[in-house]
Amino acid sequence: MAELSEEEAYVWKTEYDVSKTLKSNGHEVRMLGVQTELAPIRDAVEEWKPDIVFNMLEEFHGESLYAQNVVALLELLRVPYTGCNPRGLMLARGKDLSKKLLKYHRVPVPAFAVFPIGKKVRRPGRLKFPLIVKSLWEDASLGIAQASIVDTDEK
Repeated sequence: MAELSEEEAYVWKTEYDVSKTLKSNGHEVRMLGVQTELAPIRDAVEEWKPDIVFNMLEEFHGESLYAQNVVALLELLRVPYTGCNPRGLMLARGKDLSKKLLKYHRVPVPAFAVFPIGKKVRRPGRLKFPLIVKSLWEDASLGIAQASIVDTDEK
């Protein structure tokens, strides 16, 4: 990682650490970064014939929503991979649907509501302050900032 800037090294730290750990446990590791093209994945699978793909993809073509399609390609190529299948990724991306499914199965989830963008809304009484506003479709904490915290109805 010496040839990377400090910022670049930070961005790739997780991948580096996973690769290092897999190698230290005796696994052969080949890394492939993809951004906008599926052909390199297909070509690498044909050339390397991996026993398994350790999937760490966060987004494809700049969109986290498209990551499920890359996993679907691995399924079509009949390559075992780590992580969730494309159907699970799709369900997990929609926070509202995920919470409804969990609630249906009696798994406790925080109170939530979905509001249309750009429209004036009234807070349901079941939602208590402070609240956090976040995207339905982004994963992890993407899009959440200090400004996402709401502590009054006016905000």
